[in-house]
Amino acid sequence: MNFYSEEILKLKKNDNFRQIRNIEHKHEKYIRVNGCDLINFSSNDYLNLSTDKVLIEEFISKYKNSDEFIFSSASSRLLTGTSSIYDRLENNLAKLFNKEACLLFNTGYQCNLGVVSSLVNRDDVIFSDKLNHASIIDGMKLSGTKFYRYRHLDYKNLEELLTKHRNEYKKAIIISESVFSMDGDIADISKLVELKNKYDCLLMIDEAHAFGIFGKNLAGAFDGVKDIDIITATLGKSFGSMGAFCVSSRTIIDYLINKADSFIFSTALPSVNIMWSNFLIEEKFNTVREKAKKLNKLIIEANDYVQTGGKTQIIPVITGENDKTVKTAEYLQSKGFYILPVRPPTVPVGSSRLRLSLTSDITLDEFKTVIDTVKEVL
Repeated sequence: MNFYSEEILKLKKNDNFRQIRNIEHKHEKYIRVNGCDLINFSSNDYLNLSTDKVLIEEFISKYKNSDEFIFSSASSRLLTGTSSIYDRLENNLAKLFNKEACLLFNTGYQCNLGVVSSLVNRDDVIFSDKLNHASIIDGMKLSGTKFYRYRHLDYKNLEELLTKHRNEYKKAIIISESVFSMDGDIADISKLVELKNKYDCLLMIDEAHAFGIFGKNLAGAFDGVKDIDIITATLGKSFGSMGAFCVSSRTIIDYLINKADSFIFSTALPSVNIMWSNFLIEEKFNTVREKAKKLNKLIIEANDYVQTGGKTQIIPVITGENDKTVKTAEYLQSKGFYILPVRPPTVPVGSSRLRLSLTSDITLDEFKTVIDTVKEVL
């Protein structure tokens, strides 16, 4: 036990200790913490759908007597934990992304873990952006395959690795996020497609932080790009629901159903969550679209104000050291803004930051006040 106690003391000493916070209530853009209502700048509920009381009440009123309005599937999908509404949601998502098929997973972490770990073996290779999410990194480790991490958004470095190593292996997959979760920058899809075709690779894109916000069909930053073989995304961020999914060819999806352990051995999502997701896609998609338009307008105005050149709802303020980041976050909370410190291992050492998440209900004036306060503190 001494080892664990010492590790905790070390985390505290380095201002890197994490704990579950006393969150009492969430409503639209507000969050109540320790009795104080703060404007929430740390949420991934980018369209504020999960706390939209009008939508929730309409959904409950309409579907509360349905046989599917239950709170546990009590089984995996391959046993009894499925029904036609799961198929319906998968069909809806496949159609949104213009893909042949879709498979639901319980979380974005389980989705990437299952997809990445099962699609390759020891004869194959993965080329992954250095700042890809931990779920992708863990999937690569679990697969047992060889992988190379190219410098973030450095496609010259990626091609150097492809030139040197691609021919040593059978299958190869290039993996990137579209919108990166901690920096808010966007991958160059045209370059990724070019390299995928040139070096005979599959291309996998994680649209977790772009789905529901960008694109003609709200299918992400690369909505409509045909040469992406595998796309993963989550329903638990902009769509305010629960679960995640992979869309791809029928062959890939059938393979995952038979090979992805995180799908096979997990109790399925409760059907009430599936109903809520279908409700948003089938009946309230115009509402979702209007919220996305509102957020996109704010994104443009906010990024113009800070002149970062960014184009997404994620705006990092890099402070560098853990202690400075923690103290700045605490000060902002005292001023009414719920902003959390992001520290290693979530981000590289020396790049601790405040991660500002814009949501559709936040105003430009509120954002300006936060930025001006940060400037005063730093």
